[in-house]
Amino acid sequence: MIIPHTELPPETLQALLEEIVTRDGTDYGEEELTTEQKVNRAMALLQNKKMFIVYSELHETCTLQSKETFGSD
Repeated sequence: MIIPHTELPPETLQALLEEIVTRDGTDYGEEELTTEQKVNRAMALLQNKKMFIVYSELHETCTLQSKETFGSD
């Protein structure tokens, strides 16, 4: 299920993005980024509709998934 980031309170969105970008196995390439930089990049992708917050009922977790995953325009 896609969760529109605009419908989350700012504090909740911030905490959710921080949790997602600091998970084990989250890799953003060779460049070292701070948590704040990672959150800012994720927010920009959400605002540009290149990424979506997706809730998995099976795993009871949220992830960020790319626009291409859903074939959305």
